[in-house]
Amino acid sequence: MDQQMTIPWQSLSDDALRGVIEDFVSREGTEYGAHEISMADKVIQVHRQLQKNEVVIVFDAQTDSCSIMPVTGLDH
Repeated sequence: MDQQMTIPWQSLSDDALRGVIEDFVSREGTEYGAHEISMADKVIQVHRQLQKNEVVIVFDAQTDSCSIMPVTGLDH
């Protein structure tokens, strides 16, 4: 049984959406190259990716947590 559900970002309040994005960005271990990117800029980048439908918010009922995943990485 699939324990993951896509959550439309538009259905979240502004505060909840920001919290999900900030949590994701703070957990993410991606190297951003020679230039350090601020938390605020990372949040803006992820929000833009959500708006462009490049990534989606996924809720995992098994772990009771949210993550943000590329649309191309999802099994439909």
